[in-house]
Amino acid sequence: MVFAAAHSILLGEEHSDMSFVERCVYVAREAIEEAGIADNEAQTLLVLSTTKGDNLDLWTPALQIAQALGCTHRPIVVSNACTSGVCAQITAARLLATGPYKYAVVIGCDILTDFIRSGFEALKALSPEPCRPFDSDRQGLNLGEATACLIMARGEEAAGHWVYEAGSIHNDANHITGPSRTGEGSYRCLRDVLPTEIADLACLSLHGTGTPYNDEMESIAVHRAGLDSVPVVSLKGYYGHTLGAAGLLETIVTMRHLDSGLIPAAKGYQHQGTTYALNISAERRTTDKRHFIKLLSGFGGVNAAVRWRKQ
Repeated sequence: MVFAAAHSILLGEEHSDMSFVERCVYVAREAIEEAGIADNEAQTLLVLSTTKGDNLDLWTPALQIAQALGCTHRPIVVSNACTSGVCAQITAARLLATGPYKYAVVIGCDILTDFIRSGFEALKALSPEPCRPFDSDRQGLNLGEATACLIMARGEEAAGHWVYEAGSIHNDANHITGPSRTGEGSYRCLRDVLPTEIADLACLSLHGTGTPYNDEMESIAVHRAGLDSVPVVSLKGYYGHTLGAAGLLETIVTMRHLDSGLIPAAKGYQHQGTTYALNISAERRTTDKRHFIKLLSGFGGVNAAVRWRKQ
């Protein structure tokens, strides 16, 4: 059994002067202390999720972070466009299930640069106002920064923790920047991670970038998977698209809300803006259910999903 033992989030301008490595080490140490694994470095693996690393250097900071945290195993870097944070969870779960590790420190981080901003500007993907995922008046995405850390562990005693149930990665090979118009890859990921009873799902935490094609594609994938009635979570209206941190950050935020019996409101949403209506609300809702799915898609046709259940 693989479960999340602790998690921590770093957000805020007060940390903006920290380097890439410093941000990752800071948030990981908080999570490690919370999880109580400080004396098990030899059994701990570092998995780093990032799309740009430290100024396009992905491997060097991973080694520096591992050294600072005392992780003696060779770190793993997961860089698979915007699905990186979900792919990192899947990678960690697979390695925990088959390797010599007891714990995985899974960190997601990206720092905004002119290179990143210019790329999204060239695609005309940036919104001039706060993004409005799935809304009829959406104009694009906002970029954000975050560093998030999820501690994953292998063991039998998972009472009170979030248990990793399933993960799936598919590439629909549609286009280098454009999502599949039929949501093929996302649909296949959803199909792979569905629970036995759809009624058990508290919510779907979607990518929800606020761009016209991605939001439309996700609505199609959700419809094809028969999940139109399941509440949808869209979090990018709060802090934007955090790239390599998005999958981890949005997984953690969804966990925190469901721990309190809440489904987050979709900030910026007012009117249906996709072909298929999603069960999405601008108001916070309550739930007593314990399953959720986190879905992401990214450049190059990549798609990834995980399902977590509260023990």
